[in-house]
Amino acid sequence: MLDWTTRHTRFFLRQFSPQLRLYTEMVTQGALIHGDRQRFLAFHADERPLAIQLGGSDRQSLAKCTVLAHQAGFDEVNLNVGCPSDRVQSGRFGACLMAEPALVRDCVSAMLTAANISVSVKCRLGIDREDSYEYLRNFVDVVAESGCATFIVHARNAWLEGLSPKENREIPPLRYERVYQLKQDYPELRIVINGGIRDLDSVKRHLRHVDGVMIGREAFHNPWFLAETCAQVFSHPAVDERETILKHYRDYMVEQLDAGIYLRHLIPPLMGLYHGQPGARAFRRHLSENAFRAGAGLEVLDDAMAIIC
Repeated sequence: MLDWTTRHTRFFLRQFSPQLRLYTEMVTQGALIHGDRQRFLAFHADERPLAIQLGGSDRQSLAKCTVLAHQAGFDEVNLNVGCPSDRVQSGRFGACLMAEPALVRDCVSAMLTAANISVSVKCRLGIDREDSYEYLRNFVDVVAESGCATFIVHARNAWLEGLSPKENREIPPLRYERVYQLKQDYPELRIVINGGIRDLDSVKRHLRHVDGVMIGREAFHNPWFLAETCAQVFSHPAVDERETILKHYRDYMVEQLDAGIYLRHLIPPLMGLYHGQPGARAFRRHLSENAFRAGAGLEVLDDAMAIIC
């Protein structure tokens, strides 16, 4: 979810429910250790509960990153063993690690030992032609020896050659039944399902078989979906209208603009808020055409609100 689950987007999504668990973009072990730690570790207190997603395969480095995440106040560290891009393969992390379950086990064990924080693993069903249920079960069986109790499973295989990351989200078939079977075989583990989930009925259906549902891009394209879903899943009062969300986020934008953040970094979360509503296209167009202007400020949002309201 690179460039998607930014801290501004996470603050925006938090407005839909206090119980959502939010995840950061994937941060590589080297970037966190040697790069701009403030950039990767900074978050607003309202974002919690919050997990940081790491990419890597070096036990010592991942252990150090886990300590840094714990010190920064994250609630969970997630090890990404599902990203299929060429860039992550060359760095020996992401989906290619499904071929090395013992290494993943040892990495997670080091992470759990390093700090008192929950560690989860996000994976695929398998890689390339290794797409049997037995392959997935063997991976989980070995990694669980580390003490890892939560597996987030994207219910598709990852093709490491021949498909782009985008194609890897669309072409390999979804096999939700394999994730359901995993929960049956490992009732002591927390199994979360991911992949192609876009409506409330699907969420309800999945929750009859597994412990949780991870929503990806649908939360950005149509965030109001979260308001309707969370109200039923978590049984708390639904957000009554989109303008309530917009008002809270506008207050946040004032703080961020005063802190020197450019408007163009604050606008993307809003692009799907009025998905399917009259005036949504004009709302999006006004934001996208004006957010990058030199000196652009809140007047851009206010003018867009006048269009949609």
